[in-house]
Amino acid sequence: MDHIKALVIGGSRNIGYYAAVRLLDQGATVTFLLRSPKVFDSDEKIQKHIQSKKARIVKGDALNKADVQRVWDEAALGGPTNKVDCLLFTLGFSGTPGFSLTQGFLIYPPNLVTQALLNVLETLPSPTPKIITISSTGLTRASHSALPLLMRPLYGFFLAAPHKDKRGAEEIVSHCADWEWNQRDCPGPAIMGDNWTARVPARGHVKSILVVRPALLTDGECRGDAKGLDGYRVKEWDMKSAWTISRKDVGHFLVEGALKNWEKWENKCVSIAY
Repeated sequence: MDHIKALVIGGSRNIGYYAAVRLLDQGATVTFLLRSPKVFDSDEKIQKHIQSKKARIVKGDALNKADVQRVWDEAALGGPTNKVDCLLFTLGFSGTPGFSLTQGFLIYPPNLVTQALLNVLETLPSPTPKIITISSTGLTRASHSALPLLMRPLYGFFLAAPHKDKRGAEEIVSHCADWEWNQRDCPGPAIMGDNWTARVPARGHVKSILVVRPALLTDGECRGDAKGLDGYRVKEWDMKSAWTISRKDVGHFLVEGALKNWEKWENKCVSIAY
């Protein structure tokens, strides 16, 4: 991964963090967009790469388009070419939680992931970098029907609000990559905003992209470190018997599977589980 320049949005913890550390340990330069750069103050793994100037920290908010433009520019600096090689968009729920007996878990803002991805694609540089976005199993009607029966209430009720936001992000990708999209899966203007298609590249103009749908995420160990890509299953679109996957193994797949075999995974949507 020497000379690779990666931008990570959502890398303060979880999947984005594990993938970023793996990239840094392999010699890549990684730029983080962080609302609170202090999150890494006592992180020895990141600090050693900050000292070597391989890890770059940019303070900003993905909901602010000017901040997103600035981090693209910062991430491109240095090396033989002033361009970003890959983006890991791993942003997930980080808003203010709430709970409703009729609606399950609620989040604020309700469209954090969708609106941040709109900002990312609205400021997308040229040439287009490799883009990986993290979604979830069970979001769409087709994906929900593939879930194990016992998992469906969890996804359909308790995770309805955060998954509605993720569904908005998938609709954006489907538009930009020219994938088929069921209009019944649209989350609506409260998530998407008005005239959102005018903010992103035209239909079909972004092909260097991969959507990864993890099963229910856990904090388990990384099986990929011991078994390689045989430590978990990856299948295009939906997967039967997809129960769980550790965040560390999703990070493993992003680096060791997807980025190192981009021709195999480019312009696809995949599910990952044990």
